[in-house]
Amino acid sequence: MPESKPSTPIAETDRAATSVEEQDSASELAFAGLEAQALMLISREVSARELVELALKRTEEAQPRLNAFRVVRSEEALAEAEAADQRLAAGDGAPLLGVPVAIKDDVDLAGHTTPFGCGGNHRTAVRDCEAVRRLREAGAIVIGKTHAPEVGQWHFTETPTHGATRNPWHTDHTPGGSSGGASAAVAAGLVAGAIGSDGAGSIRIPAAWTGLVGLKPQRGRVSTWPDPEAFNGLSCYGPLTRSVGDAALMLDVIYGNVPADLHRPQPPTEPFAESAASEPRSLRVALSFATPFGVPGDVDPEHRAAIEVVAERLVGLGHDVVAADPDYGLVGPALVPRGMAGVEQWLSANVEDHSALEPRTRTHSRIGKALKGFPLRLSRASEPALRRRVGRVFDRFDVVLTPTTAKPPPRIGALEGRGYWATSSIAGAICPFAFAWNVVGWPGLSVPAGLTEKGLPIGAQLLGRENDEATLLALGAQLEAAADGEWAKRPPHHRE
Repeated sequence: MPESKPSTPIAETDRAATSVEEQDSASELAFAGLEAQALMLISREVSARELVELALKRTEEAQPRLNAFRVVRSEEALAEAEAADQRLAAGDGAPLLGVPVAIKDDVDLAGHTTPFGCGGNHRTAVRDCEAVRRLREAGAIVIGKTHAPEVGQWHFTETPTHGATRNPWHTDHTPGGSSGGASAAVAAGLVAGAIGSDGAGSIRIPAAWTGLVGLKPQRGRVSTWPDPEAFNGLSCYGPLTRSVGDAALMLDVIYGNVPADLHRPQPPTEPFAESAASEPRSLRVALSFATPFGVPGDVDPEHRAAIEVVAERLVGLGHDVVAADPDYGLVGPALVPRGMAGVEQWLSANVEDHSALEPRTRTHSRIGKALKGFPLRLSRASEPALRRRVGRVFDRFDVVLTPTTAKPPPRIGALEGRGYWATSSIAGAICPFAFAWNVVGWPGLSVPAGLTEKGLPIGAQLLGRENDEATLLALGAQLEAAADGEWAKRPPHHRE
């Protein structure tokens, strides 16, 4: 008789099945989202300690593959989780109490440096920036600071000092920039939400390329303190999450001002979470594939088709969608002095030795120094006229729909060694649709719009009028509901 194979002991089979069940359960918890995790903590279905331990474990396992984090606060986060569990047991109802989150490495966190992608020595922050203070006041536990390109200049997150951050959907590709580490962390289910920053699309671009929701709020909606404004008014802080509701929840937590802020918009008439939960009225939507003057307008066919599908879905939801373009005027030339001078100003204030910076960053800084005088003042003086010109689109429409990016995310290393001008030209061609709204300061929302044939995420961008995050959130949430679970897809490398 042929020799029989040894059978697997029943106890061993049971252990294997239990292990798989535990892994599935942990994965569901990791991808549950901010609001769901907060509710589970309140109902005591899970403890803050368990949630933070899970986030730290997943981060440790993913770090060699994704390189999302520059620093991980393991001991501090666990101690804060213990304190959160005591507060939860006492009935504390802080909205994100015990929920682990991440923050981009351009915001101050007490006890840590803020190198913003740059090498060398950096000062340790003695207090949290205002946005992080509000996040922690709401009970959230910051498990770490995430990678960004040097001074947030690029649409990819790769530096000589910190290496390359990779896209969870396809690790040969970038997750985008400059909030690339934050988007990779949320997309991979390491945390349910993160704070990013957006000076020319730096929240919306990585959100599009990692299948997330990325919200650029109205300028001044979220305080930039200790800076009165960030990058000459171009940049702001905002949420990266897996759902529109979670983006609204995080914005409710972090928005607000301090007396030193230069930009202080009127407060919202209702919580942003309520706006996201509201059914929007029938809206007039301008579908646009036009790019500002001087910026290439070649849109990848898969991206164009995906946005047209979103437009068709909006029609099916009762909205009026018409092909129409904003009149951008010379918004590109208005961006350049503000952005370049902003880079030089940040480097002058935070980096003593520029020798460790990339050559293209040093070039950026030199040009920015030359533009700090009259060109910067002229650029800022042009904003009111540009706002009137671009804003005329809202005489006829409530929202503008565009692709978030014109093309899919580049491969890791595709722009390595390129000079400043070559990198800037390529960046403009790949990501031409976001920066205009940084110049005028209005809100923009990127939402998932499907996948390319290769399995890389595509984003649709909803652009709103001044102070109107509410309409974008309501429309984005309606699209999410109509997608019937499509947005809940997880990167294939993170399907346990």
